Amino acid sequence: MPRRNGPVHVATTRRAYKGKVYETHLLRRTYREDGKVKHETLGNLSHLPPDLIDTIRRRLRDEEPPAGGDWEILRSLPHGHVAAVLATIRDLGLEDLLFSRPSRERTIAIAMIVARIVDPRSKLATIRGLKKETATTSLSLELDLEDITQKELYRAFDWLLSRQQPIEKKLAKRHLKNGTLLLYDVSSSYYTGEKANLVQFGYSRDGKRRFPQIVYGLLCEPEGRPIAVDVFEGNTSDPKTVCRQIEKIRKRFSIDRVVLVGDRGMITTARIDEELRNVEGLDWITALRSGSIKKLAEQEIIQPSLFDEKDLAEVTSDDFPGERLIVCRNPLLADRRAHKREELLRATEEKLDKIVAATTRKQRPLRGKGKIGVRVGKVLNRHKVGKHFTLEIGGKSFSYSRNEAKIAEEAALDGIYVVRTSVEPESLSSETTVRAYKSLAKVERAFRSLKTVDLHIRPIFHRLDDRIRAHVFLCMLAYYVEWHMRERLSPLLFEDDDREAAERTRRSIVAPAPRSAKARRKDAKKETDDGYAVESFQTLLANLATLAKNRVRIRGGSGESAHEFYLLTRATEQQQHAFDLLDAKP
Repeated sequence: MPRRNGPVHVATTRRAYKGKVYETHLLRRTYREDGKVKHETLGNLSHLPPDLIDTIRRRLRDEEPPAGGDWEILRSLPHGHVAAVLATIRDLGLEDLLFSRPSRERTIAIAMIVARIVDPRSKLATIRGLKKETATTSLSLELDLEDITQKELYRAFDWLLSRQQPIEKKLAKRHLKNGTLLLYDVSSSYYTGEKANLVQFGYSRDGKRRFPQIVYGLLCEPEGRPIAVDVFEGNTSDPKTVCRQIEKIRKRFSIDRVVLVGDRGMITTARIDEELRNVEGLDWITALRSGSIKKLAEQEIIQPSLFDEKDLAEVTSDDFPGERLIVCRNPLLADRRAHKREELLRATEEKLDKIVAATTRKQRPLRGKGKIGVRVGKVLNRHKVGKHFTLEIGGKSFSYSRNEAKIAEEAALDGIYVVRTSVEPESLSSETTVRAYKSLAKVERAFRSLKTVDLHIRPIFHRLDDRIRAHVFLCMLAYYVEWHMRERLSPLLFEDDDREAAERTRRSIVAPAPRSAKARRKDAKKETDDGYAVESFQTLLANLATLAKNRVRIRGGSGESAHEFYLLTRATEQQQHAFDLLDAKP
């Protein structure tokens, strides 16, 4: 008899072997031949997700898809931001930078770096965010760390610090070469916990004079990528941190020629004379302090005629033998300083007028040179413009007037700064030297990200010196990843992703860096030319986090065992565009 084809169905077979049950799902067609029912296997479905197999089985039976009661989302974990950071880390080869061979410590260190970017918290909170029962993201699932313990995390934390020198050496080898510029600056963070040896009272950049602090110096390559970081005692002055950087650059990084760029509070005349001038292969770029600029003006080396044609001019001085001095005048900065000085003068005059009134009032007038002097001193110290006033203090009277000559003398130097360098003009032109000095803004941006905007280096929860050092180093590695993410995601961020076009419109290197036309359109419309919303780095991460990884349970039918699997929510167009910019998949 001829063969008669029958319906297609899913057949499930089960086989027990060594205590385990193995299921096989086959797509079959039944047919009748010579009066017998036979089966033809069309394909093996065992590799498909259980929910898809169940859906195929039901639809082949002409049944409806499973009702909502048969599907259950057990857990929903924010995932997109984790996937984006992990993809960047792997693309950068950061795992190999930490250690060339896979290890539990390396995996936990990577997890701490990712956690510092997506959700900066204390180490104990980080552990809770990784454990299976209390996970706050998909990070532990992606790195198989759902069983992590507190002891393991701190062991990996200490391991990371032990690897700091090799890691920094690899970063230097990757991004530095002989003759390169190196940007260096120092910041500090206050400390509110139990006191460690590193924690001392010192000059607080955070304005927290009541709290002790730590000081740390960050070394970056010319584009702003962090290369190395050092932690110092909180009472260490900026210039004293420089010698360790020189030793690190010359010995550990094996760089014969380098140009160190630091601000005027860092690379001082004393530091140059004592440590830098006689080091072979080391040059520097810094700036003069206001007192030195004033002295050059008194010597008539700095004159208004220097800026008749350009806003910068190169001069020399016997006080700085063998060095180049590049005098720059920024009109915008001059206007800003003049406006600020006038504000401070008026604010001071307003308070001084109250003291004058107190000496002339009828009831309980202010009397005595000492008492009047104390009141006046408090006012002058507040706004720091006492040098611009002439004071007359008597036993029963007080009067003041502006010292117009002093004000005019200071105003003549408004907007003027002097870049100082030992680099020969054949190696760096005046414009390139000024550009290099202004590149220190990239280190300041790194400090903003580390301290307040993204990575939150403080509060510092550790009590041991080495743990504090490890914490700062971890934050530096997190910023290294963030720096690259910002570069790649710049079309979606309030960043200028067309800097070359902006530089072409720049009138002078002394003038503020302009925004490109593309960046100005983003600023005005709050969306890109492609119609995507423009966001900050943090809000974009929060957007990506809404792409969730869901743990789903499905029952195939009555009496059948439950199946669990992970299912991603569908990426929005903006999320997918972000992943495309990172060359990553969620």
